Amino acid sequence: MEAHYQIKIAETTEELQGILQLQKANHEKSLSSINDGFVTVSHRLDDLEKMNGIAPHVIVKDGSRVIAYILAMTAKSKDDIPVLKPMFEEFNQILYNGLKVSNYQYIVIGQVCVDKDYRGMGLLDKAYAFYKKVHCPDFEFAITEIASRNQRSIKAHERIGFKIIHQFVDEIPEEWSIVLWDWSE
Repeated sequence: MEAHYQIKIAETTEELQGILQLQKANHEKSLSSINDGFVTVSHRLDDLEKMNGIAPHVIVKDGSRVIAYILAMTAKSKDDIPVLKPMFEEFNQILYNGLKVSNYQYIVIGQVCVDKDYRGMGLLDKAYAFYKKVHCPDFEFAITEIASRNQRSIKAHERIGFKIIHQFVDEIPEEWSIVLWDWSE
C-alpha cells in the first residue's frame, strides 16, 4: 500500500510544534552519530510563528504528524535569531553574478529536516519543488548555509540544484558552505 503524504504550508500552532519536535530529535546534540545528517539551530515557537507570518514554511505530513520541513526566512528576520546573524553578514560580502547577495530578493532556507524513518523516499525533492512554487513569485533564489561537515545535507542540496558559492569559518570555529538555488536557471 502506497503512503499518501501531504505537502503544504505550515498554518497551525500544532504544525509549528511538529516542526520543533522533529528539529529536537535531529539536533546534532540529540544524535549519537551525525553521519545521517543533523540540524544545528534550535528555534523557539514564537520565532517560527514570526518567520511563518512573513514567508510560510513548507511541511510534509503523514496524517497529523510533521515528517519533514523546510523553513522560510527572509532578511526581515535577520536580527531575530542571533546565531544566524553571521550568515546574513556574509551575504553582505559575497558576490553572485557580480552583485552582493544582499542586493537580490532572496529567501533563506532557515533549516530543512526529514524524519529518519522517511528518508530516501524523495520527500525532500517534492517538498523543495513545492517550496519553489510557493516562493518563486517573490524571490529570485533560495540560499542557505550548511555546516561543511554535514555532507549528507550538502549532497541532498546539490541534487536539488543548489550550488556552493562560498565557504567561510565562523568564530566557533565551524566551516560553512553557502549554497544557492537560482530559480532563473
